[in-house]
Amino acid sequence: MSLKRTPLRDFHAEHGARLVDFAGWEMPVQYRSILEEHKAVRHAAGLFDVSHMGEFEVQGPQARALLDHLVTNDVSKMSPGRVLYTPMCYERGTVIDDLLIYMRSEEDFLLCVNAGNIDKDLAWIRERAAAFGGTDSDHGAVSITDRSADTALLALQGPAAAAILQPLTAAPLDALRYYHFTTGQVAGIDCVISRTGYTGEDGFELYHASGAAVDLARALLDAGRPHGLELAGLGARDSLRLEAGYPLYGHEISDTISPLTGGLGWTVKLDKAADFIGRAALLVEKQQGSAQRLVFFKTGDRRIVRAEAPVFGAGEAGGAGAGAAGGESCGRGGAAVGRVASGTLSPILGEAIGTALVSAAAAASARSGTAPLWVDIRGTRLDLQLVKAPFVTLKKTS
Repeated sequence: MSLKRTPLRDFHAEHGARLVDFAGWEMPVQYRSILEEHKAVRHAAGLFDVSHMGEFEVQGPQARALLDHLVTNDVSKMSPGRVLYTPMCYERGTVIDDLLIYMRSEEDFLLCVNAGNIDKDLAWIRERAAAFGGTDSDHGAVSITDRSADTALLALQGPAAAAILQPLTAAPLDALRYYHFTTGQVAGIDCVISRTGYTGEDGFELYHASGAAVDLARALLDAGRPHGLELAGLGARDSLRLEAGYPLYGHEISDTISPLTGGLGWTVKLDKAADFIGRAALLVEKQQGSAQRLVFFKTGDRRIVRAEAPVFGAGEAGGAGAGAAGGESCGRGGAAVGRVASGTLSPILGEAIGTALVSAAAAASARSGTAPLWVDIRGTRLDLQLVKAPFVTLKKTS
């Protein structure tokens, strides 16, 4: 099966990108170096093509009510110009997807969903819209329109992002707060200008017509070169989001992991007025406690701890006296207490970092210092030093 392509596919090839299969899309994983692209975003700016993401319009008198029923966060408190991050859950409380909701007016919302979940999300939303007078026409109580093929999305991220973008637009960026958006032209191209991103840095996401993507990318790249702007691929995007402590669907949250288990309890508004899908299951989990916990860790070692690697408690496989990071080899017996969800090398810290889903008891013991968590890297024990996210100091705007 042939891979889908964003409007910038040839632009990426022209600039030396290494293209890979990502969720069925041919996407740039890196240009020159993941390390340098990552550092550029932390110290200057990076430009990402995220046009593979999906966009849906939800419109009509019942649009807000439908969305408040679908997601765990509180849509009723939104106002025009606001952006809301939220999971969307199954009845059992696990996550269908995590998405952004843009409120354009009382009856007009734009959703941004993950690329690999576009078809699943669209079917789920349309099925549940029927109870709210949903229709495919433009005149019903609520309509859902897939704009994914018509829309391209560029992310300009880093402390220099505003300085790069402002000369290209009349929109007053200083007045645009974090998780707010406006509309305007950028380099003569109509855009939704959103002060959001997936790196933990200040930055903007620019939604625009697919046919204008190449012109906009060239204009941003030209404007950004004096500021140290680098083209950045999916490799840096992943290491940046992990340093920032942001979840990735299929890793920290998924159709088997609830937002409470995945550390997103702040997005679950159990007391909001709308009775949302998954509320009953999440209320039980909140009252009884999650069986597993998501923990963030670093190792003091440069060897990457890969996703799905088993996580052990002290004494379970190598004896309580097994060596610390870089120490003696451990045994093979015993049962794991969880698994690694994500892992990478932090270019800023110079050591491996990651997340792990472990039993609630093991997480509590590790946090108290009574029973450290550890992994086996080719026969060598590496202790996991539990930390709070983010891993690095972030400079996003308030």
